[in-house]
Amino acid sequence: MIFLIPKSIIRWLACFAVVPVLFLFAGCVTVGPDYIPPKTSMSENWHTPLKGGLTAEEMDPQTLAAWWTALNDPELSRLMARAVAGNLDLKKALARVREAHARRGIANADLFPTFDATGSATWSRSSEDTGTGKTSDLYAGGFDAGWELDIFGGVRRSVEAAEADLKATQEDLRDVLVSLLAEMALNYVDVRTFQVELAVAEANLQSQSETYQLTQWKYEAGLGDELAVQQARYNLENTRSLIPTVRSSLEEAMNRIAVLLGERPGEVHNELEKQKPIPVIPLKAAVGVPADVLRRRPDIRRSERELAAQTARVGVATADLYPRFTLSGSIGLETLSLRRLSSSHTWTLSGGPGITWAIFDAGAIRQNIEVQSALQEQYFIAYEAAVLSALEEVENALVAYAEQQQRRQSLSEATQAAQKAVDLAQQKYEAGLTDFNDVLEAQRSLFSFQEQLAKSEGAVTSNLVRLYKAVGGGWASMVPEEKTLALDTREKNETKE
Repeated sequence: MIFLIPKSIIRWLACFAVVPVLFLFAGCVTVGPDYIPPKTSMSENWHTPLKGGLTAEEMDPQTLAAWWTALNDPELSRLMARAVAGNLDLKKALARVREAHARRGIANADLFPTFDATGSATWSRSSEDTGTGKTSDLYAGGFDAGWELDIFGGVRRSVEAAEADLKATQEDLRDVLVSLLAEMALNYVDVRTFQVELAVAEANLQSQSETYQLTQWKYEAGLGDELAVQQARYNLENTRSLIPTVRSSLEEAMNRIAVLLGERPGEVHNELEKQKPIPVIPLKAAVGVPADVLRRRPDIRRSERELAAQTARVGVATADLYPRFTLSGSIGLETLSLRRLSSSHTWTLSGGPGITWAIFDAGAIRQNIEVQSALQEQYFIAYEAAVLSALEEVENALVAYAEQQQRRQSLSEATQAAQKAVDLAQQKYEAGLTDFNDVLEAQRSLFSFQEQLAKSEGAVTSNLVRLYKAVGGGWASMVPEEKTLALDTREKNETKE
């Protein structure tokens, strides 16, 4: 049996015979600059001498991923897990990752042809005065296809930019996570520090109250003067006046923890109201070398990906200088009767290649290229600034951590000496060997040193937290990262399908 192909179909196929040829050219040229990762010269060692248990050894990945476990505080570890599950900023960052995944899919879709199905049924009747007055029907249906051939790589550059944007949002998610975990730990340390300060104030209040009662008794017995009574009283009330401030700060820290958990203020008070010691720092902590910071800090990695995305956009703008090649076609049918749908005379065909080229635009395209190039330069400068800011943060954290330990040691010795001074002054005052000024000064000094020591102990732990944050610790093992990887894997599988 011999099948005769209509000449219209032969002509239609001939138009699309150029498709394989154009397809061979597609992908051969990609205009615009190719991205080259920036090279940053780094010193081999930190400027700040490593002291206080810090070493330049490479951090163990597992230790860095869950650095708060080194503080050996189960309550803190539970709060960290709850924060990752409930924090609103983290959920928002994860939503931005999903958005970037979708935008990458949109950019990928431009690499492929589009197909549309159409269909219509129309009934009409002309006027008897101006026409025949007859009723007519029209049935039509078909398929349309279109494809822009990416000869000069503009679409591929768009995909490249979308891919880099996706990676940047993933790094932003990690950066939010690093900041969240650090802020949670800092506020937890604040809670424990304020509790210690409150306990110190209340203990001193009790001691000073007993001293006040002693001065009153001696005054009433004629063994002392009223001056000592008033001095003891204002010392007592001064200490009492400091307690509300500490309680207020404690409430604020607890409320902040609740918000970080994604809960209403006040919902964690029952869990945290029992006083517990300030988390103790480990004896040693490895911080690595400056080059490690570039590999670990999410904000630096995000800035580098943003630079890559903008470099690709220069290529997208450059592609507008060149012609665009498209292929389009449609196949369908038109008939006045449903019974004739299967007839060969109802088929309609159209198609062929097309080209568009901006011949004159008063320099708008080249100006857009200049705009994108200037933005690329800005992103490069932003990357360099991110590197410098990261190094500054680490150097400052190294200094603060080591020096605060030295301060804590001095305050500890001063507190011990002040306690002995208080005991001696009270003994001499009770024996009538000295006046009350010695007792007053000793009590003031003791309270001051105890308060400073509590703050210093909290500051040492807080500075270690800031150091872990500065080196980019805390994001590698948490749930949002697993979700991000799952999204990335799902997206790749969908693209393959």
